[in-house]
Amino acid sequence: MAFTAQDVKTLREKTGCGMMDCKKALTEANGDMDAAVDILREKGLAAATKKSGRIAAEGVAYAAVNEAGNVGVVIEVNAETDFVAKNADFQAFVKTCADTVMENNPADVEALLACKASGLDMTVEALVQEKILTIGENIKIRRFVRYEGVVTTYIHAAGRIGVMVKFDTTDDIAAKDEFKVYAKDIAMQVAAANPLYLDKASVPADVLEHEKKILTEQVINEGKPAAIADKIVMGKLGKYYKENCLVDQLFVKDSDINVKQYTDNTAKELGGSIAIVSFVRFEKGEGLEKRQDNFADEVASMIK
Repeated sequence: MAFTAQDVKTLREKTGCGMMDCKKALTEANGDMDAAVDILREKGLAAATKKSGRIAAEGVAYAAVNEAGNVGVVIEVNAETDFVAKNADFQAFVKTCADTVMENNPADVEALLACKASGLDMTVEALVQEKILTIGENIKIRRFVRYEGVVTTYIHAAGRIGVMVKFDTTDDIAAKDEFKVYAKDIAMQVAAANPLYLDKASVPADVLEHEKKILTEQVINEGKPAAIADKIVMGKLGKYYKENCLVDQLFVKDSDINVKQYTDNTAKELGGSIAIVSFVRFEKGEGLEKRQDNFADEVASMIK
């Protein structure tokens, strides 16, 4: 009995298994949906399906640059427990995912799942299913960003935070040890100070207007004269920029200068120009629902 692409989609929605696994199961079952479900269960993929509904908010934020030094990736892969995140097999899996992003430049996570995993004869989606089965926890690739050019990466606290920064400079400056020290400092700045934007021009207009509105209300509530309210608000906006824009932040290693001044000083010392183009900061599990374990309930369920 023949089957259609819609049948594959239906089986995938019904079981949560990978597209290729669903297609193979339908082929083996001659298009019989119920038989295909049984085949997936028999192969152990149903166990992975059950796990795929569980909360995965632990894991790692991983960042790396390729051997050529011209492509960087920061990626977050989640698991259910911090214990699994420290597992060597899980960490190797995350590295494979990052390598695949570097090599294939997929548009999004769905496209990444369809890619052939770096160094392996299977798709990333199939690899995820395999790891769910062998590791025993739900695993999800949440997000990634890929940069090309002069990039540096930094991983903080064994994967709690992953950072990637892109720079605009010449190849000869980028190759210097002094630049590499500077670039790592900037990545560490992003990790520690958590800037929201690169510079003033990067702050969205709606965010700026919202901030102005709040600050104006504060000034009015403080009883300041309307004639000087605008000047006070502009002063407060300057503080907002210093706290939230990377280039305006005080440099964490030397509070006498800001990041822009540190960048300009380094460029002058190296005899060229350096500009920070963009950055990405992933903190594992940020914005995700955390699993709440109740030990008493867990023991009770085991007894039952």
